[in-house]
Amino acid sequence: MTSDAPHLARLLDSRHSCRAFLPDQVPLADLQAILRQARKAPSSSNLQPGRFHVMSGAALKSFTDALAAHAEQEKPEPPEYSYFPDPMPPFLHERRRGAGYALYQALGIERRDIARRNAQFAANYRFFDAPVGTVITIRRDMGAGCYLDLGMMVMALMLGAEECGYATCAIGAFSNYGRFIHAHLGLAEDELVVCGLAMGKRAGDHPVNRFRTDRAELADYASFHGFEPGDGE
Repeated sequence: MTSDAPHLARLLDSRHSCRAFLPDQVPLADLQAILRQARKAPSSSNLQPGRFHVMSGAALKSFTDALAAHAEQEKPEPPEYSYFPDPMPPFLHERRRGAGYALYQALGIERRDIARRNAQFAANYRFFDAPVGTVITIRRDMGAGCYLDLGMMVMALMLGAEECGYATCAIGAFSNYGRFIHAHLGLAEDELVVCGLAMGKRAGDHPVNRFRTDRAELADYASFHGFEPGDGE
């Protein structure tokens, strides 16, 4: 991406799921500004679904110590909401498999090295040692469309963080232990844990931050109607 590209295009190009962070703390004022800006994301009927439980310092360590220990000892809970299609179509399974392979290849983890693979996955439950960890929830009575609205806010948050010089990683694995997280944080009964979000300064020299997942070609997911032949690229 060239330096004269539009600002949003550069943010989208530079943003990626960061899995290695510097220990530098993120000022509370920056977090508050990013969250306020992200709340401007579209919201049908202005319902503004989602809550963000942001942790740092001792509160974050207490949470990650408890969650990591629990995940090491207990199997994942029955899901409280559907994250992936079941069954997963073969072409989506290949995308998922390819992303996992690229991650482990970047870390030098062999296909049969189950111990190191498990250890890398367990890092999800420590927010990859980021200085800020957020648990994102939604009301249990919200419809599927509200998850769409929440997703737009999460993306706005990630781009806002990127603009401020902070990297992020959304962590769907938190849904594996949503009930434990709910109890540990003392969340309201009507809140359902959707995912986690790690944030902090990117450890740019770490190999895990160098790999990128591929994206589908435009023709695979978009069709155009009513345009003149020869228009476009």
